Formats: sequence, C-alpha cells, structure tokens
Amino acid sequence: MTLKLKIKHVWPVMVLGFVSIPLTLSAQTTAPDSGTDWRNANDAVGQLKRGHADVLKWEKANESPSTTQGQVANGLKLLTIEDITRQAWRAHRDLARSLTRLDTATVAHIVTGRWTEVDPSLQRKVDGMDEVLEVAVQGRKAWLQAVATRQALAQYRAALDATEAANELGRRMVNVGNWSKLQQTQMQLAQSTAKMNLVRAQYTADQAQAGLIKLLGLRGQYTHVTLPDSLPDVPPQLVPRDEWRKKVTAIQAQLPIAEGIRNQSNVELALAAYQASHALVKGTRDEVLKVREFISEETLLHYNGMLSSVWDLLDESRNQSQAVIDAIGARRDFWIAEADLQWVLQGGEPESFVSLGGGGDTAAPAAH
Repeated sequence: MTLKLKIKHVWPVMVLGFVSIPLTLSAQTTAPDSGTDWRNANDAVGQLKRGHADVLKWEKANESPSTTQGQVANGLKLLTIEDITRQAWRAHRDLARSLTRLDTATVAHIVTGRWTEVDPSLQRKVDGMDEVLEVAVQGRKAWLQAVATRQALAQYRAALDATEAANELGRRMVNVGNWSKLQQTQMQLAQSTAKMNLVRAQYTADQAQAGLIKLLGLRGQYTHVTLPDSLPDVPPQLVPRDEWRKKVTAIQAQLPIAEGIRNQSNVELALAAYQASHALVKGTRDEVLKVREFISEETLLHYNGMLSSVWDLLDESRNQSQAVIDAIGARRDFWIAEADLQWVLQGGEPESFVSLGGGGDTAAPAAH
C-alpha cells in the first residue's frame, strides 16, 4: 500500500513533465548525468525546487552517461545553404573554370538559393552552367535530408521516454497487485515499438549523414559534419504563380525547342509539388500542431480533475512527438520541392519530384 500511494503521489508531476514537451521542430534532449540510488532520490524529491519531482524521469536522467549518438567528430560546419553549396562545388574541381566565369552577384544568388535572380542567358553563355546548378541542388537535397533525419531523432527519443515511463509504472502496479501481467504487456509492446522506431530513425540519420559526406567527396576525411539543429523556416506565403511563369518564359527563350517542351512539362510538375508541399506545411503547422497542443493542455486539465487517466496523458505525449515528426517531414519536403522548382526554372531536369508522404517517412530518404 505504501508503494502504491507513493506512485500516485509523484506521478502527476512526472506526467506533467512528459506532456509539457514543447511542440517545436527543434526540440532537443538532454544528456544524462551520473547514476544515483533510486531510494536516495525518492527521499530527496521533497527538497527540490519543483517540489515532489518525477522519480522515474529522475532515474532516467541519472543513468550512467554514454556516448552521445550522432556526436560530431572532426568539426566541418555545414550550417547554411551557402555552406553546403560551396562545399559541393569544391568536390567537383572540374567546375572551377565555369565558376570563374560567373560574377560575384550570380554566385551569391546561387549559394543563397535565390536562383530566380540568376540571368537565364548564362545557360547559353557559360559552358558547364547546367552542371554548376545540378551539383548545387543535389548537395542541397542531401543536406536537407540529413538535417531532417537528425532533427526528428529528438522526437523519437521523446516517444520512447513516454513508453518507458508507462511500462515502468505498469511494472510497479503489477508488483503491488493493482494490475495483471497481461495488462502490462501492452505497455511492453509499446516500449518495444518505440525502441525499434528509434533504431530505424538513428540508422536513417546515420545513412543520410554518410550519404552527404560521400556526395561532398569527404569520405576518409570526415566521419561526421556539423549540421544545424533544425530545417530553415518555411515562408508564410508562396511566390505568386504569375512570377514563376515569367521565369519560365525567360528560360525557355534560351533553350532549344525540344528542351523547351520538356522543360514546360517539368515546370508543371515542379509547381504542383511546390504548392502541395507548402499546403502540407501550413496544415501541420497551423492546424495539426495547434490542435494537438490544445488536446494536450485539456488532457492535463482533465487529469488534474480526475476525469482522465495517466495513460491518456502518456498517449498524448506520444501523439505530440508524432505530430512534430510529421511537421519536420512536411518542412523537408517543401524545401526539396522548392529546390527542384528553382532548378527547373533554370532549365534543369530532376529525375523525379518529391513524394509527399508526410512526416511519417522522415526516417526514410525523401524521394528526389
């Protein structure tokens, strides 16, 4: 009975910690500290500034430290689109001659992603201009994928934290006779699934990083590169379709007839991907995440009023993590679609356009 009351006493604060995970796309986890005895921690919780602290969460945070996954080695920084573009060009020394024929303003437009400001006549005037742009866009896509998979890891870890807490509570309830072993198995399965999802996500992030390093010709020099914590913000409004049409007319005047016809078809596909991906970003950001935050807050209020259970709160914590993963995937897809559109408007021809599968596939390579 004593254990039962103790769990009931500390659990509300524990759950509050889980459900208060912010719905941002750059949520991070903290590294664990050194191990401490559980009983000593339980005795000390009343002395903490927060009052009765979350015992299970405390245990998790004070396990023996391990090597941080994805820890950066060697220190090459690729924090911006400009960084990745210039590094991609360095991997292709044959582009040096073409790049020297471009003025400073044109280079600045390309490396900062403002390709619509690049003079389309350069495709005809500068040998290798098409390859300059292709290398830039392929490096950018690989960078976007690597950043997105790394950013999603924090959410997979948060989901695992919630399932581990639920399983531990279930185990303790079985020990004091409040639950059957059969009831706990549901928590065990949820924890196992969350573990496997994290393993997949970590593997995919590692593969994306390795693919980026290979694309940049850095294998044997770097094992990891420093990436930003999150993808760039998506613009609130799209560039009007009429403005894109003007760019289409300008580039097609520089292309042979056959290429111009093919380019027109690619423009339609690229515009469709650009518009649809932006709509999905707005849907996840302005609707799903806001509704999910409201549900989380209401669930907590209901719990405090004894109208919902601990399990409702933990389920909502997992739902929050999945919503953020979906939002990361939508943002990644938009920037890939935007890169393809700008490339097409310079006469480029992507092999395929982004597949808008949603954030659930953030742990899988984006289709390019």
